Amino acid sequence: MNSKTKKLVIASLMAAITCIATMIIHIPSPLKGYLNLGDCVVLLSGWMLSPVYGFFAAGLGSALADVFSGYALYAPATFIIKGVMALIAFYCFKLLHNKLSELSSGIISGASAELFMVLGYFIFEGFLYGFLPSAVNILPNALQGVAGLVISLFLITVFKKNKLSFK
Repeated sequence: MNSKTKKLVIASLMAAITCIATMIIHIPSPLKGYLNLGDCVVLLSGWMLSPVYGFFAAGLGSALADVFSGYALYAPATFIIKGVMALIAFYCFKLLHNKLSELSSGIISGASAELFMVLGYFIFEGFLYGFLPSAVNILPNALQGVAGLVISLFLITVFKKNKLSFK
C-alpha cells in the first residue's frame, strides 16, 4: 500500500472513530445541541495526522455524527469548527513542541482548539437563536472540551508509549 493510500485509510478510520465517539455518549445540551466525547478523537486527528487529513477526519466524522443523530442543521458548522480544531491542535503543537514539553504543548494546543470550539458554537448558535440564549451552551461546551482534552492527552500518551504514529 502506497503512502497516500495509507494516509487516506487512516484518516477515514479516524473519521469513523470520531463519528462513533461523538454518537456513543450523547447528552443533550440546553439549546438543541449535545455533549459528546468526539473531541478527544478530533484532537488526536490534529496531533497524529497531517493538517489536511486531520481537518477532514475531524470535520467529516463530526459532521456525519450530527447528520446521523438528527442534528443536520449543525453539520456544516460542525464540519468547519471540528476541522479547524484539528488544524489548531496540529499547528499549535508544532509551534510549541520544541520550546515546551510534549505534555505542555499538548495541553496548550488542545485547550486552544477547544476554546475555538466553544467560541465557534457560540457564534453559530448566536446567529440561529440569538446570542443571549446561545450563552447557555458555553459551560456545557467548555466541559465537553475539558473532557475531550483530558482523554486525548491520556490516549496520546498511551499511543506514544506503544510507538503508534500515523505521520
